[in-house]
Amino acid sequence: MRLNKFLAMSGVDSRRKCDDIIAKGRVRVNARVVKKMGTQIDPHRDLVSVDNKPIRFKGDFVYIMLNKPLGVVTTVKDPEGRRTVIDCIPKTNKRIYPVGRLDYHTSGLILLTNDGDTAQKLMHPSFELNKVYMATINGELSSKQVQMLRDGVDIGGFVTSPAVVELAKQQLGQSTYKVVIHEGKNRQIRRMFEAVGSNIEQLRRIAYGELKLGDLPIGHSRPLTDEEVNYILSR
Repeated sequence: MRLNKFLAMSGVDSRRKCDDIIAKGRVRVNARVVKKMGTQIDPHRDLVSVDNKPIRFKGDFVYIMLNKPLGVVTTVKDPEGRRTVIDCIPKTNKRIYPVGRLDYHTSGLILLTNDGDTAQKLMHPSFELNKVYMATINGELSSKQVQMLRDGVDIGGFVTSPAVVELAKQQLGQSTYKVVIHEGKNRQIRRMFEAVGSNIEQLRRIAYGELKLGDLPIGHSRPLTDEEVNYILSR
């Protein structure tokens, strides 16, 4: 495999920028500086580093975005026999698991991968990746309730960080709010609304960091693009 392709597939940067990194002498193969972009390496045998930081080959990993339907559990297997997120993606012999959770009654964007290190990194609170939800309630929140959510509320032994809360639309006696948080406590958005005296009727996650659900149909999945993979690997 060409060295620049290896670096790009491992999430260092785009292939063009990886060429620049190589040309500047920042890459070592088996402890020797390499400046030729076309250098061939064995990704499973050769030791590659950038700025003396070892690079782990990502070519054997898969990264999938799923638009999770309602009534699906975010686990690999369910002892109650319910449908899981694994049942929603094409069958594979790789051991794939979800990154984080969406509760049974919440739909929307969830990532699945067999890259355990990256999954743990994305879920770690220190990375503070924004998660964007659309929350629909009956009626509407008062200005005081909105401000409470924006300031942070106690959801039972935990006070949430300030959230972005914006009215997105109103229709047929219901209001939908765009809510942005970076934490990931169990049922956090629902508990936040309950803390200010409101109940969510429908909840959908539409973004995870810079990853957007877009027009991916509910129940469908797709591999992340090269750009999206580079984004999550560079976090």
